Parts: sequence; C-alpha cells; structure tokens
Amino acid sequence: MSRAELLVRLQRVQDMPQMQGRNIRSVAAILSIEALKKHVEVCEAQAEKAALKQ
Repeated sequence: MSRAELLVRLQRVQDMPQMQGRNIRSVAAILSIEALKKHVEVCEAQAEKAALKQ
C-alpha cells in the first residue's frame, strides 16, 4: 500500500465523529511507511471500538 493510500485512510478515520477533536494526522509526516501503516490500523481499530460503544 502506498503512502498516499494510507494517508487517505487516515483522513477517513480523522473525519469520523468518534475521532473529532483528535489530531491523528500530524504525526504522519515523520513516520516510515511501516510505522504509518501500523498507525492507520490502530486508529481504525480505535474508531471502530468507539463506534460500537455508541
């Protein structure tokens, strides 16, 4: 998966109501592609978990 694709996924998560008020994208500029992929996966999991609680 390319860096651009990962950033698109991260933007989708950032736009979710569960993630409003959190800045999950600023760290993306300094992460390696592998670290960015892990960050996206963790953020997606957190958003899903928060959605299930609501």
